[in-house]
Amino acid sequence: MFVDYAKIFIKSGKGGDGHVSFRRELYVPDGGPDGGDGGKGGDIIFQVDKGLNTLADFKHKRKYVAESGQEGGKRRCHGASGKDLVIKVPEGTVIRDADSGKVIADMSGDNTRETVLLGGRGGIGNMHYATAVMQAPKYAKPGKPGQELYVILELKSIADVGLIGYPNVGKSTFLSVTTNARPKIANYHFTTLSPNLGCVELPDGESFVIADIPGLIDGAANGLGLGITFLRHIERTKLLVHLIDASGIEGRDPAEDFDNIQKELEAYDKALIKLPAIIGANKIDLIPADERESRLAALRKKAEASGIGLYPISAATGEGIKEFLYAINELRKTLPDKVTVFEKEFIFEQPSPDLPYEVTSPESGVFVVEGPLIEKMLGYTNLESERGFAFFQKFIKERGIADDLKSLGIAEGDTVRMYGHEFDYYEDE
Repeated sequence: MFVDYAKIFIKSGKGGDGHVSFRRELYVPDGGPDGGDGGKGGDIIFQVDKGLNTLADFKHKRKYVAESGQEGGKRRCHGASGKDLVIKVPEGTVIRDADSGKVIADMSGDNTRETVLLGGRGGIGNMHYATAVMQAPKYAKPGKPGQELYVILELKSIADVGLIGYPNVGKSTFLSVTTNARPKIANYHFTTLSPNLGCVELPDGESFVIADIPGLIDGAANGLGLGITFLRHIERTKLLVHLIDASGIEGRDPAEDFDNIQKELEAYDKALIKLPAIIGANKIDLIPADERESRLAALRKKAEASGIGLYPISAATGEGIKEFLYAINELRKTLPDKVTVFEKEFIFEQPSPDLPYEVTSPESGVFVVEGPLIEKMLGYTNLESERGFAFFQKFIKERGIADDLKSLGIAEGDTVRMYGHEFDYYEDE
């Protein structure tokens, strides 16, 4: 069963407690404290397993807890650390915080292993608390609790080309005759219920991976039909192949279908309609030869207006397929050879609200904001990215820093400096 979405609970191991004990040996009845430290709790680690292509295992098991560290022992014995829990996922899995939706990790590209939650530190044994005044301390430090989180796992296929179109336009047939994939084929809607990945191998030795995205319907971006369940698989593709039923045998208008699919893509993510694209006008074998150009005129006009190439093809007979595949490959080769990796937006250990910061009055028109809270936030925030900068702005507002700046009389256009970063201040609209 293909599953590309799951919600699970993860928890790192608790640190083992420090131990309270005293030396008791022959002729040493009143020895000093010798309680050992507790062991560290196990981490929660996600790791890519290239042998997996579905999240089906997470439908049956939804709770993942790492091993806790052991308590310290007598004679200064250190408790054993808990074993890390390694959770294996398919390549292309995006891990999100269930509450905020922020990206914790994207298991794609070079990122094949990531520690998401750290185990708790072990507690200190009573041997560390002995002083000249207190030579027999009867207390030890408990281990730190583990971190816990509900996370969403989303599998976003990694392919060069995304094949999209309405149900029953011949995508499965096209994939079966052009790639090594063997999808089920039947003449009814939603035959394909999972994204099929196939490799197109051209006679000249070149190849590329194509993902058949299950049939879209109007309103898919808002969750209608299979909707977002499969739209997420388009996000990593370098280019889109629109497969459109040019025959109109089901009463559909090819030009209207193209417009509607563009609207669904834009509604889901505006970046998708900016992806390079190409159109395969399928099922031309069902159109009389002398009517083909007139039937394709409206669709061709829309394609030209969008700067998209159009190729009449028949997946059933093979007509135009070779030329179409070479056109796809030539377009693909002009694009950067890099997997899209979603940027980290969430780190579990956010700065505590009680970490200090200081806002100083302007000197030469510059307001200075600094302190451990600011330093730690800047350490994990990528200000060069749009999402990172949006997080930074929200952080400044929610932590009350913006209010502090206002209380010092900051005005629009003034400069704010934070550890080497300078920003112009503007009021929210």
